[in-house]
Amino acid sequence: MLPRKLTAILIWSAVALLGASALGGIALSRGEPVSSLWFVTAAVCVYALGYRFYSAFVASRVLLLDASRATPAERFNDGRDFVPTHRWVVFGHHFAAIAGPGPLIGPTLAAQFGYLPGTLWLLIGAVFGGCVQDFVILVCSIRRDARSLGQMARDELGPIGGSAALIGVMAIMIILIAVLGLVVVNAMKHSPWATSTVAATIPIAVLIGLYMREIRPGRVIEATLIGVTLLVLSVAGGGWIDHHPALRAWFDHDAPTLALMIIAYGFAAAVLPVWLLLAPRDYLSTFMKLGTIAALAVAILILHPDIKMPALTAFIDGTGPIFGGRLFPFVFITIACGAVSGFHALISSGTTPKLLANEADARFIGYGAMMMESFVAIMAMIAATVLDPGVYFAINSPAGVVGKEAADAVATISSWGFPVDGEQMAALAREMGEATLFARTGGAPSLAVGMASLFASAFGDGLLSLWYHFAIMFEALFILTTLDAGTRVARFMLQDLLGNWLPSLGRTGWYPGVLFTSALVVAGWGYFLYMGTIDPLGGINSLWPLFGIANQMLAAIALCVATTILVKTGKAVHAWVTALPLSWLIVVTSSAAWDKLFSSELRVGFLAHARDLGDKLTAGLLSADQAAKAPQLIFNDYLDAALTAAFLGLSWVLVADTLRVCYCVFAKRPHPPSSESPHLPSRLAEDWVRD
Repeated sequence: MLPRKLTAILIWSAVALLGASALGGIALSRGEPVSSLWFVTAAVCVYALGYRFYSAFVASRVLLLDASRATPAERFNDGRDFVPTHRWVVFGHHFAAIAGPGPLIGPTLAAQFGYLPGTLWLLIGAVFGGCVQDFVILVCSIRRDARSLGQMARDELGPIGGSAALIGVMAIMIILIAVLGLVVVNAMKHSPWATSTVAATIPIAVLIGLYMREIRPGRVIEATLIGVTLLVLSVAGGGWIDHHPALRAWFDHDAPTLALMIIAYGFAAAVLPVWLLLAPRDYLSTFMKLGTIAALAVAILILHPDIKMPALTAFIDGTGPIFGGRLFPFVFITIACGAVSGFHALISSGTTPKLLANEADARFIGYGAMMMESFVAIMAMIAATVLDPGVYFAINSPAGVVGKEAADAVATISSWGFPVDGEQMAALAREMGEATLFARTGGAPSLAVGMASLFASAFGDGLLSLWYHFAIMFEALFILTTLDAGTRVARFMLQDLLGNWLPSLGRTGWYPGVLFTSALVVAGWGYFLYMGTIDPLGGINSLWPLFGIANQMLAAIALCVATTILVKTGKAVHAWVTALPLSWLIVVTSSAAWDKLFSSELRVGFLAHARDLGDKLTAGLLSADQAAKAPQLIFNDYLDAALTAAFLGLSWVLVADTLRVCYCVFAKRPHPPSSESPHLPSRLAEDWVRD
């Protein structure tokens, strides 16, 4: 028998060698087919090594996790927002809340550059950036009474950096939630099957919330089985509704109408008790998400289809049809949540620290959930790139780029060297149960087609339309769980902000304040969502790059706060853990923001596009239809430019203030004291009722 330590060394060395071989096969292959199996192998090996070694280093050497320390959920238990919750339920809620459209849509859109750049960034960015950010911010918030990111910035950096962070985080949150809503609207519009299925998840979540709290407290497994069964039945029920002439009309809505419905749902999710809708819905969604990703991995293992998209396409120069912009920096802001996401820091400092019963679980929930999300992004990359490139571009390219008619789109896409046939697209749409798949921008439909094709090939060809709508529901659940959690977190942040002037608004237990702040938050993102639904270019073309820039700038803000806290709490020797990803994000986001502001390329620069449209409108060079839409497009461009400039300025204010506070710590000059709460021993026994 080999000694245990030697056995572990041999096993982990084998994992490292296998992962390196898989990565080498992906990166160096040119011209010959690449099996999708190498992607799964590389991801599993990289994530296993990252969790086993790097997260353990951060937990034990940097953060010094302490299981004996009472968490805010225990100390402030109020039965509504602060609720000690089973670790698996917290993991489910946290994963569902962070895993929005980014890991699904970002890699799908970034595939226009080819499979290689996005895949490498997903693996490297997650292990050293995204997972670390989520983990560190979660622990920082737990040790500061579950304060929001903005409030922690104010406490740790002082009034200048803190105010910049509070304003920046709130503004960025509004954009992020609006884009989340826009993606799900584009996936559900005029699709009764998808709309009815997603709608059914709301009463199912309420039922499970009541079941676990009032009917059968603590019976987690029972509630899970009931909830997951009902979710699966809702997909089949959606198909029945779609084929019922009378019921079908109840769920067949255009984009603006769906936007109003989502706005109403977001308000309800923000004001209802967390145990009634948010936590059970996120928990059940996690089973659907993880189950679907596991099934997708099994399908890939069975079929191991070849990747059809090249490693690099001609569009790395910025001429891509789905979105404009060069490979650097736009692949990084397009991938967004699958590698590093600032939105996660809001969940890690919003709802999750109010639910965590044991500080030692922060590694599993913070680092582990982000790692799982990155794996989801790898699956999305595979599903997008196993499609014929012509089909991929036909689904994702907006009509304003390739043409409104199918024949025009086919001719344009084929001229790029990616042949596609009109009859091929029509047959594919019929198989998926849709009227058309041309110009279904946003990434969700093309991802659903890729997933459905893999599922049908592995588990049954006769159920293609069922698999497609199951994938649509899967994506919508991802997105809506992030939207409702994001709205609630934004409400917490707004209460923190307004509570500095009117203390009663800062109390989460004062219901008038809850209703008022929730209404303000929903009105903010609801405006951008509704305007996106009436945008002639589909909204995604202009809002997704803004989403990516805002999201990565928010990550930079979070890492500024984390770096400052590490320095102030005597961990300066390990501050590189957050400082290195912070430095990279500042370079990437500043470059992207500069391009979006001042690039002369019309499909990249907001200001250039606005000036061009204005000149054409003045010269009478636009058709009547284009002239009617031009003022709205020009306004959107200037608004997007103003927001981008504001986000860029606020980010650099935070960086400068972070450097100032860190210098004061090293030079032993006056600086804001650490806001960490005193250590109180936990009295919460591990006595969860077992099934």
